[in-house]
Amino acid sequence: MLAAVALLAFSTGMAAGSPAKTKPAAVVPAAPPPEPLPPPKIYLFRGAMGPFFSTGMDRLEEKLTQAGFSANVYEFTICRWIGDRAISSYKEAPAPIVLIGHSMGGLCSVVISEMAAKENIPISLVITIDPAHATGDVPLNVERFINIFLSDSVLGGGNVVAAPGYRGHYASYDLKENSRVSHINIEKSDDIHRQIIDMVTQLPRIQPHVDALPLRYLVPGDTLVELWDSGVRLQVRRGDTMESIAAANRVPLWSLAQSNSLPENTPLTPGQSIIVPRHLAPPPEPAAAMVTPPAGRR
Repeated sequence: MLAAVALLAFSTGMAAGSPAKTKPAAVVPAAPPPEPLPPPKIYLFRGAMGPFFSTGMDRLEEKLTQAGFSANVYEFTICRWIGDRAISSYKEAPAPIVLIGHSMGGLCSVVISEMAAKENIPISLVITIDPAHATGDVPLNVERFINIFLSDSVLGGGNVVAAPGYRGHYASYDLKENSRVSHINIEKSDDIHRQIIDMVTQLPRIQPHVDALPLRYLVPGDTLVELWDSGVRLQVRRGDTMESIAAANRVPLWSLAQSNSLPENTPLTPGQSIIVPRHLAPPPEPAAAMVTPPAGRR
């Protein structure tokens, strides 16, 4: 009898000291990768007397088509009709919409954006090239807006601003100091065409930036414009200068000075906030954390 009780006690103690068996954790299937965006549909618009004075839009259409995109150029006079077609096409098969216009065609691009906003349809990219003065504000459904203009132009000169509450990417470039640029040749720039094609190509891969900051530039007269889409805020580190931050971010010193309304030789304080133009393909390392030897003005 005593032996049985001892054996029972020993067995109970062993059970209490043994780890409990656990069920294997359920395997949670990995989320499928997001579906790739379909290629954008690109609508280009000439200005008044477009076949004579907006021929650069036809060249841009050819280059985009050669790059494999669906691109078509239209007269601004059929703006709303094309807008209705673009909206119907999006409803049937959603794809990013890109609108590019010169002069009155720039105004048309904003008008179509407003039409799409009423249908809750996003516009991925709008580029206006010296749009008409009467061009309206950028509506809230536009994800990325770029204006390249001549503020002293009589035929164009539209200094387009974003509507209150706009949270997208915005950049404005005034080229009035470039004596080689005029209203009737600004849309023919091969360099601008190349950058537009690069931007459209990268659209599916561009990561949106939550705290995108608007950029407004008066571009120096001897400078080729670089189409940044917005600015980002960086913290100054010990040893940083305006020149070193510009060099580390691969942007010209004048752009950093204008972004922050500071002279180019302004001393910086650690912890200070600086706005830097955002490359669509950003540098591989946080630029403000990189201290580089001062570079000359670019």
